[in-house]
Amino acid sequence: MINIKLYSENRRILQIAIPSIISNITVPLLGLIDVTIVGHLGSPAYIGAIAVGGMLFNIIYWIFGFLRMGTSGMTSQAYGQHDLNEITRLLLRSVGVGLSIVICLLILQYPILKLAFTFIQTTPEVEQLATTYFYICIWGAPAMLGLYGFAGWFIGMQNSRFPMYIAITQNIVNITASLCLVYLLDMKVAGVATGTLIAQYAGFIMAILLYIRYYSKLRKRIAWREIWQKQAMYRFFQVNRDIFFRTLCLVIVTMFFTSAGAAQGEIVLAVNTLLMQLFTLFSYIMDGFAYAGEALAGRYIGARNQPALRNTVNHLFYWGVGLSAAFTLLYAIGGKGFLELLTNDTSVINASDTYFYWALAIPLAGFSAFLWDGVFIGTTATRSMLYSMLIASASFFLVYYAFHDFLGNHALWLAFLIYLSLRGIVQTFIGRQIVRKVIVPQ
Repeated sequence: MINIKLYSENRRILQIAIPSIISNITVPLLGLIDVTIVGHLGSPAYIGAIAVGGMLFNIIYWIFGFLRMGTSGMTSQAYGQHDLNEITRLLLRSVGVGLSIVICLLILQYPILKLAFTFIQTTPEVEQLATTYFYICIWGAPAMLGLYGFAGWFIGMQNSRFPMYIAITQNIVNITASLCLVYLLDMKVAGVATGTLIAQYAGFIMAILLYIRYYSKLRKRIAWREIWQKQAMYRFFQVNRDIFFRTLCLVIVTMFFTSAGAAQGEIVLAVNTLLMQLFTLFSYIMDGFAYAGEALAGRYIGARNQPALRNTVNHLFYWGVGLSAAFTLLYAIGGKGFLELLTNDTSVINASDTYFYWALAIPLAGFSAFLWDGVFIGTTATRSMLYSMLIASASFFLVYYAFHDFLGNHALWLAFLIYLSLRGIVQTFIGRQIVRKVIVPQ
């Protein structure tokens, strides 16, 4: 009987985690495809323009990622409560708020771009091409923020397959459209931007069609006045506000890590960038299990099923310990070979030996924070998640500035690992209290 329960819980986790992992892996492919296409146009300025433009949109969409996460947590709780009316309202509420944000982005697109180029120093040619890319791709914001609402809603409905289908579709459309526009119509950077734009709307339209095809019964439950009900909107913004500031801290730490590495020279910047690819690869896997935590923890919180919630958290951490140990071993054996695939610059490869052991520590130091983030989002304990992030972020800067004078780049990696570890430690302490406090109906 116990084995059956273990199998059943692991199957639920994997049914959400595996499609989410596939979706995560496809995310950087959109940018990689664009770079590959312009990389054959004969000028490095094209690559620089795509890199700068892509970075700007990554930051913008990363900051507004709360639309996906907040929607996922609240929808999974409504799913656990079998509250079909609230499930319907949450999707419309999330997409509606996303479109409101889009209006602001479109109105402020000129000052956003000007502000960006006060911080990004580049050549006039790259700036001109990146500006072209930006002014085309900004019109994809309605599709992207709308997709965040749909993706969070699908995951909350315990369905991570639809976001995976959408992500795969976007990549296929992006490759086809960009190649045609660049090589058949000679549109160059404008063609790549337009191809990305078309792919974004293809994904958004597909999300709408999937909703109509498989969730059409929910449309009869739409009550427009209740969507914007004051108390519900207050909770929606309260949850998303905490996630927004948590994500802002994440962006600040990540950008500072890059900036501090750059200040130590091109070699150190290149080494840090390459080693961070090991962290990024690991994060794609752990984010998939975090999504499973969002969906299942929210579902069991909504159903007031404390034993199932505790069981899910335990199983998530079994996977976390196993996968982090496996990735540590994998990186120890093949990590340097992976770096050699990314670059043939011997000076960078040799310099990476000095810092490689820091990258080996990332999986075991970081897996707990990923998993607890998922559980906290699912239980909508977003204020606690924000507090843990504030403590960890403060520790990052304290450690770096305390040791960087005599440890150099080692201080940066030490600060980053303490930041990851402390997030997990604080969240573990708080998370255990949250799991215990679930009210079980009599």
